[in-house]
Amino acid sequence: MLDHITAFNARLSRVILWVAAAGLVAMTLIIGWQVYARYILNASPSWSEQTALLLMIWYVVLASAAGFNQGFHIRIMALQNALPENVARIMRLIAELVVIGCGFMMLIWGIELTNIISSHVIPSLGISRSWAYLPLPIAGAAIILFCTTRFVGELMRPGWTAEKPIESALHGEGEI
Repeated sequence: MLDHITAFNARLSRVILWVAAAGLVAMTLIIGWQVYARYILNASPSWSEQTALLLMIWYVVLASAAGFNQGFHIRIMALQNALPENVARIMRLIAELVVIGCGFMMLIWGIELTNIISSHVIPSLGISRSWAYLPLPIAGAAIILFCTTRFVGELMRPGWTAEKPIESALHGEGEI
């Protein structure tokens, strides 16, 4: 069961990263158009800045949620690697619980924020300001899913979430 959920999480995080990448590309194109329109056509579009900001919020928040499954967030492992495995395992479990708690805060308070701000409009776009805050609960739900899977995996299979030493990856003994 854990392997199926892990495979689902891997697919979901890849989809999230593709959506985030598409947002980055779209934002880059919009900013490029805005610069061209301003300096060449002398007619800057009114919607470009707010659209770019909205896309940036979406791709940054979604990509950061995927980072919890992909493992590309920066963390310092020196202390954990210097401790005995049983203590390091407790540290990993506590870290996952803290991140799960943060995911719940993003989910609950993100929903609350989108509801509170839903009557406000982004003037240049004519859409609800809640679209700018909607990625928070979505990312919170993804973080909860990803980190709960890691937490349960560590409980069921001690060492499952442990980082592999870089030397083993360099020698083809596993993945980082």
